[in-house]
Amino acid sequence: MVISVHEHIGWPGKATGEESWAHDRALIEAADALGIDVVVCSCLAPRPSTPETFRAANDRMIEAVRRFKGRVWGYAYVNPGYGKEAVAEIERCLRHEDMVGVKLYNEYKCTDPAVRPVIEKCIELDVPILHHQGHCTDALPGQPFISDAGDLAALANKYPEAKLIIGHIGGGGDWEWCVRAASAAPTLYADTSGSVVDEGLIEMAVKWMGADRLLFACDGSMCAGVGKLRGAQISPDDKRKILGGNFLRLLGRKSA
Repeated sequence: MVISVHEHIGWPGKATGEESWAHDRALIEAADALGIDVVVCSCLAPRPSTPETFRAANDRMIEAVRRFKGRVWGYAYVNPGYGKEAVAEIERCLRHEDMVGVKLYNEYKCTDPAVRPVIEKCIELDVPILHHQGHCTDALPGQPFISDAGDLAALANKYPEAKLIIGHIGGGGDWEWCVRAASAAPTLYADTSGSVVDEGLIEMAVKWMGADRLLFACDGSMCAGVGKLRGAQISPDDKRKILGGNFLRLLGRKSA
Protein backbone atom coordinates (compact mmCIF):
# COMPACT_ATOMS: atom_id res chain seq x y z
CA MET A 1 0.00 0.00 0.00
CA VAL A 2 1.27 3.47 -0.93
CA ILE A 3 0.28 6.28 1.46
CA SER A 4 1.10 9.96 1.01
CA VAL A 5 1.02 11.23 4.59
CA HIS A 6 1.03 14.98 3.80
CA GLU A 7 -1.62 16.42 1.50
CA HIS A 8 -4.31 19.10 1.75
CA ILE A 9 -8.02 19.29 1.16
CA GLY A 10 -8.85 22.68 -0.33
CA TRP A 11 -10.32 25.50 1.76
CA PRO A 12 -13.50 26.21 -0.25
CA GLY A 13 -13.23 30.00 -0.13
CA LYS A 14 -16.00 31.49 -2.25
CA ALA A 15 -16.69 28.28 -4.18
CA THR A 16 -19.93 26.48 -3.39
CA GLY A 17 -21.53 23.11 -4.07
CA GLU A 18 -19.73 20.59 -6.24
CA GLU A 19 -17.49 23.32 -7.65
CA SER A 20 -15.84 23.61 -4.24
CA TRP A 21 -14.62 19.99 -4.50
CA ALA A 22 -12.79 20.38 -7.82
CA HIS A 23 -9.34 20.66 -6.18
CA ASP A 24 -9.94 17.53 -4.15
CA ARG A 25 -11.18 15.46 -7.07
CA ALA A 26 -8.03 16.49 -8.94
CA LEU A 27 -5.91 15.30 -5.99
CA ILE A 28 -7.55 11.87 -6.11
CA GLU A 29 -7.11 11.70 -9.89
CA ALA A 30 -3.40 12.49 -9.51
CA ALA A 31 -3.08 9.84 -6.81
CA ASP A 32 -4.76 7.32 -9.12
CA ALA A 33 -2.38 8.14 -11.96
CA LEU A 34 0.68 7.75 -9.74
CA GLY A 35 -0.33 4.61 -7.87
CA ILE A 36 -0.99 6.26 -4.51
CA ASP A 37 -3.65 4.34 -2.58
CA VAL A 38 -4.35 6.75 0.30
CA VAL A 39 -3.75 10.48 0.82
CA VAL A 40 -3.70 11.74 4.40
CA CYS A 41 -4.90 15.33 4.39
CA SER A 42 -5.61 18.37 6.48
CA CYS A 43 -7.77 21.35 5.62
CA LEU A 44 -6.15 24.60 6.72
CA ALA A 45 -8.23 27.65 7.53
CA PRO A 46 -6.77 31.13 6.88
CA ARG A 47 -4.15 31.85 9.55
CA PRO A 48 -4.11 32.71 12.34
CA SER A 49 -7.13 30.45 12.73
CA THR A 50 -9.80 30.77 15.39
CA PRO A 51 -11.99 28.06 16.94
CA GLU A 52 -14.74 29.02 14.52
CA THR A 53 -12.53 28.73 11.44
CA PHE A 54 -10.58 25.62 12.44
CA ARG A 55 -13.85 23.84 13.26
CA ALA A 56 -15.17 24.79 9.82
CA ALA A 57 -11.95 23.49 8.23
CA ASN A 58 -12.23 20.22 10.13
CA ASP A 59 -15.88 19.81 9.17
CA ARG A 60 -14.68 20.07 5.58
CA MET A 61 -11.98 17.49 6.27
CA ILE A 62 -14.44 15.06 7.87
CA GLU A 63 -16.77 15.46 4.89
CA ALA A 64 -13.88 14.74 2.51
CA VAL A 65 -13.05 11.53 4.39
CA ARG A 66 -16.71 10.49 4.02
CA ARG A 67 -16.95 11.59 0.39
CA PHE A 68 -13.73 9.85 -0.69
CA LYS A 69 -14.03 6.91 1.69
CA GLY A 70 -10.98 4.67 1.73
CA ARG A 71 -8.90 7.08 -0.37
CA VAL A 72 -8.66 10.02 2.04
CA TRP A 73 -7.72 9.93 5.71
CA GLY A 74 -7.68 13.09 7.77
CA TYR A 75 -5.78 15.15 10.31
CA ALA A 76 -7.57 17.52 12.69
CA TYR A 77 -6.10 21.01 12.31
CA VAL A 78 -6.09 23.32 15.35
CA ASN A 79 -4.47 26.51 16.61
CA PRO A 80 -2.87 25.50 19.95
CA GLY A 81 -3.17 29.06 21.23
CA TYR A 82 -6.82 28.36 21.97
CA GLY A 83 -5.96 25.73 24.56
CA LYS A 84 -9.15 24.07 25.76
CA GLU A 85 -10.96 24.70 22.48
CA ALA A 86 -8.09 23.13 20.52
CA VAL A 87 -8.01 20.04 22.74
CA ALA A 88 -11.80 19.67 22.57
CA GLU A 89 -11.67 19.95 18.78
CA ILE A 90 -9.07 17.18 18.57
CA GLU A 91 -11.32 14.94 20.67
CA ARG A 92 -14.32 15.76 18.47
CA CYS A 93 -12.54 15.07 15.20
CA LEU A 94 -10.77 11.89 16.24
CA ARG A 95 -14.11 10.24 17.00
CA HIS A 96 -14.73 10.07 13.25
CA GLU A 97 -13.63 7.07 11.20
CA ASP A 98 -10.31 7.54 9.37
CA MET A 99 -9.47 10.78 11.17
CA VAL A 100 -6.04 9.58 12.21
CA GLY A 101 -3.99 12.44 13.66
CA VAL A 102 -3.39 16.15 14.20
CA LYS A 103 -1.87 18.83 11.97
CA LEU A 104 -0.13 21.89 13.42
CA TYR A 105 0.96 24.83 11.30
CA ASN A 106 2.92 27.95 12.21
CA GLU A 107 0.73 29.91 14.62
CA TYR A 108 3.16 28.99 17.43
CA LYS A 109 6.70 27.65 17.47
CA CYS A 110 6.44 24.01 18.50
CA THR A 111 8.50 24.57 21.66
CA ASP A 112 6.11 27.26 22.95
CA PRO A 113 4.39 26.15 26.19
CA ALA A 114 1.03 26.84 24.50
CA VAL A 115 1.59 23.75 22.34
CA ARG A 116 2.05 21.33 25.25
CA PRO A 117 -1.65 20.55 25.91
CA VAL A 118 -2.08 19.55 22.26
CA ILE A 119 0.98 17.29 22.37
CA GLU A 120 -0.18 15.71 25.61
CA LYS A 121 -3.68 15.08 24.22
CA CYS A 122 -2.18 13.39 21.16
CA ILE A 123 -0.04 11.20 23.41
CA GLU A 124 -3.16 10.27 25.38
CA LEU A 125 -5.03 9.40 22.17
CA ASP A 126 -1.94 7.71 20.66
CA VAL A 127 -2.16 9.61 17.37
CA PRO A 128 0.55 11.23 15.23
CA ILE A 129 1.18 14.96 14.94
CA LEU A 130 2.27 16.33 11.56
CA HIS A 131 4.03 19.67 12.12
CA HIS A 132 4.83 22.25 9.42
CA GLN A 133 8.53 23.16 9.41
CA GLY A 134 11.36 24.75 7.50
CA HIS A 135 14.91 25.90 8.27
CA CYS A 136 14.81 29.14 6.35
CA THR A 137 17.92 30.71 4.89
CA ASP A 138 16.02 33.97 4.34
CA ALA A 139 13.49 35.64 6.62
CA LEU A 140 9.83 34.69 6.13
CA PRO A 141 7.85 37.73 7.32
CA GLY A 142 4.60 35.79 6.94
CA GLN A 143 5.81 32.95 9.19
CA PRO A 144 7.59 34.52 12.18
CA PHE A 145 6.93 31.47 14.37
CA ILE A 146 7.88 28.73 11.92
CA SER A 147 9.50 25.71 13.59
CA ASP A 148 12.44 23.87 12.10
CA ALA A 149 13.71 20.32 12.53
CA GLY A 150 15.89 21.40 15.45
CA ASP A 151 12.85 22.73 17.29
CA LEU A 152 10.94 19.53 16.57
CA ALA A 153 13.88 17.41 17.72
CA ALA A 154 13.89 19.34 21.01
CA LEU A 155 10.15 18.74 21.37
CA ALA A 156 10.54 15.04 20.53
CA ASN A 157 13.24 14.65 23.16
CA LYS A 158 10.99 16.36 25.73
CA TYR A 159 8.08 14.08 24.74
CA PRO A 160 9.69 10.84 23.48
CA GLU A 161 6.34 9.06 23.62
CA ALA A 162 4.81 11.52 21.11
CA LYS A 163 4.45 10.46 17.47
CA LEU A 164 5.90 13.63 15.94
CA ILE A 165 6.34 13.99 12.18
CA ILE A 166 8.43 16.70 10.53
CA GLY A 167 6.39 18.14 7.66
CA HIS A 168 8.29 18.28 4.34
CA ILE A 169 11.91 17.52 5.14
CA GLY A 170 12.63 18.73 1.60
CA GLY A 171 10.95 22.12 1.92
CA GLY A 172 11.45 25.49 3.54
CA GLY A 173 15.17 26.12 3.17
CA ASP A 174 18.22 24.05 4.13
CA TRP A 175 17.10 20.42 4.01
CA GLU A 176 20.57 19.04 4.78
CA TRP A 177 20.58 20.98 8.06
CA CYS A 178 17.11 19.62 8.80
CA VAL A 179 18.12 16.00 8.23
CA ARG A 180 21.09 16.34 10.55
CA ALA A 181 19.02 18.13 13.20
CA ALA A 182 16.28 15.49 13.05
CA SER A 183 18.79 12.72 13.66
CA ALA A 184 19.29 14.06 17.21
CA ALA A 185 15.86 12.78 18.28
CA PRO A 186 15.50 9.00 17.90
CA THR A 187 11.68 9.05 18.09
CA LEU A 188 11.15 11.80 15.51
CA TYR A 189 9.73 10.96 12.06
CA ALA A 190 9.96 13.00 8.86
CA ASP A 191 7.89 13.04 5.71
CA THR A 192 9.70 13.13 2.40
CA SER A 193 7.70 15.92 0.75
CA GLY A 194 8.79 19.42 -0.18
CA SER A 195 9.40 21.34 -3.37
CA VAL A 196 13.15 20.62 -3.19
CA VAL A 197 14.03 17.55 -5.25
CA ASP A 198 17.83 17.66 -4.95
CA GLU A 199 19.62 14.45 -5.81
CA GLY A 200 20.61 12.57 -2.66
CA LEU A 201 17.89 13.94 -0.37
CA ILE A 202 16.27 10.57 0.31
CA GLU A 203 19.60 8.77 0.57
CA MET A 204 20.93 11.27 3.12
CA ALA A 205 17.74 11.04 5.18
CA VAL A 206 17.99 7.24 5.23
CA LYS A 207 21.67 7.44 6.24
CA TRP A 208 21.14 9.95 9.06
CA MET A 209 17.67 9.03 10.32
CA GLY A 210 17.11 5.46 9.16
CA ALA A 211 14.43 4.25 6.75
CA ASP A 212 12.12 3.28 9.62
CA ARG A 213 11.63 6.97 10.50
CA LEU A 214 10.74 8.24 7.02
CA LEU A 215 7.22 8.57 5.61
CA PHE A 216 6.36 9.08 1.95
CA ALA A 217 4.55 12.32 1.11
CA CYS A 218 4.06 14.72 -1.79
CA ASP A 219 2.35 17.81 -0.30
CA GLY A 220 0.92 18.66 -3.71
CA SER A 221 4.15 18.12 -5.67
CA MET A 222 2.82 14.79 -6.86
CA CYS A 223 5.14 13.70 -9.68
CA ALA A 224 8.24 15.04 -7.93
CA GLY A 225 7.24 13.43 -4.66
CA VAL A 226 6.88 10.02 -6.27
CA GLY A 227 9.91 10.38 -8.52
CA LYS A 228 12.45 11.31 -5.87
CA LEU A 229 11.55 8.23 -3.84
CA ARG A 230 11.18 5.79 -6.73
CA GLY A 231 14.54 6.94 -8.09
CA ALA A 232 16.37 6.91 -4.75
CA GLN A 233 19.37 4.61 -4.42
CA ILE A 234 18.03 2.67 -1.43
CA SER A 235 16.91 -0.93 -1.02
CA PRO A 236 13.49 -2.14 -2.20
CA ASP A 237 12.68 -3.07 1.41
CA ASP A 238 13.43 0.47 2.59
CA LYS A 239 11.22 1.86 -0.18
CA ARG A 240 8.35 -0.38 0.90
CA LYS A 241 8.68 0.83 4.48
CA ILE A 242 8.75 4.49 3.48
CA LEU A 243 5.93 4.20 0.94
CA GLY A 244 3.40 2.97 3.49
CA GLY A 245 4.60 0.37 5.95
CA ASN A 246 6.04 2.84 8.43
CA PHE A 247 2.86 4.92 8.62
CA LEU A 248 0.66 1.86 9.09
CA ARG A 249 2.98 0.81 11.92
CA LEU A 250 2.77 4.29 13.42
CA LEU A 251 -1.03 4.02 13.42
CA GLY A 252 -0.96 0.49 14.80
CA ARG A 253 -2.58 -0.88 11.64
CA LYS A 254 -1.61 -3.86 9.51
CA SER A 255 -3.57 -2.53 6.54
CA ALA A 256 -6.03 0.19 5.59
